[in-house]
Amino acid sequence: MRFALSTEQQDFAASLRDLLASAKTPDVIRSWGAGEHDQGRKLLRRLADTGVFGLGIAEEFGGLGDHPVDLVTAFVEVGRAGVPGPLVESAAAIPALLEALQDNASAELWLPRLADGDALGSLVLHPSTPRALDADVCDVVLHIEGSAVHYGNTASSARSVDAARRLYEVDPAESIATGADVTQATAAAFDRAALACAAQLLGAGYATLDMATEYAKGRVQFGRPIGEFQAIKHHLADAMVSLEMAKPLLYGAAVAVANNEPTASRDISAAKVACGDAAYRAARKSLQTHGAIGYTAEYDLSLWLTKIRALLVAWGTPAIHRQRVADSLRTVS
Repeated sequence: MRFALSTEQQDFAASLRDLLASAKTPDVIRSWGAGEHDQGRKLLRRLADTGVFGLGIAEEFGGLGDHPVDLVTAFVEVGRAGVPGPLVESAAAIPALLEALQDNASAELWLPRLADGDALGSLVLHPSTPRALDADVCDVVLHIEGSAVHYGNTASSARSVDAARRLYEVDPAESIATGADVTQATAAAFDRAALACAAQLLGAGYATLDMATEYAKGRVQFGRPIGEFQAIKHHLADAMVSLEMAKPLLYGAAVAVANNEPTASRDISAAKVACGDAAYRAARKSLQTHGAIGYTAEYDLSLWLTKIRALLVAWGTPAIHRQRVADSLRTVS
């Protein structure tokens, strides 16, 4: 199986990276965490204009209906830049849920708006995702529990380790769908969200590694840049190897989703675990390279450290995904 990106996908990733590099995302992240959303909404609108929010939405609903690899490619760059907001929910989870529900008028109502960036959405999916991300700024919030999908009303808030991830309890309101097809739709939403979250983790891991590398080039001790010392080189090389080893699992899972392979859920879980472990290792190595300055709130690295820690347990903890992999392997054997 060949996981190399096409020329078009590479160009798409490069254009997103350039756009996000010019957006000064650390300022956007801090503003979003402080409850000031204007900068963030403008950035999300620019991402929507590139087609990011329509990648996971079928053409009949105003999206691009592109290959899941395109979605993964976009979310790696979103994670690299640390973009705040309910991107996984708006571009991955809700589209997968509403498209999987049969005869669902909510798909015709919301998917075109989500694809265009005119609306943001969030959801709770009990028991794995009990709080909705950034529900206070969303145009649609869904509540999913058991075999029922409802619109949701935002209730109390809860703090996250990442100040830019604003979590909310949600109470069910008007019913959207009930029945057996909800279970399948819920599974599709969870898988697509976990895949996008894994891509975010991989991108965030690369960002922390890049920061550590640049810092090691400029920080001088004993008359030499610390990047010349083997201890630092080995730390950063270990982080790079972990990220590079996780990447094929991520893109392999996207291919499995596109091909409707029976192992797709298992492959997504394997990717989520691998990308999470790699990103966490890169974050730790970067912090060790920087020293105490790395986790101060004023230093940009801290924004990615807390985001990685939060994303590790978002859309399924490592334990949940490891269990899914183990259960799948037992079934096969």
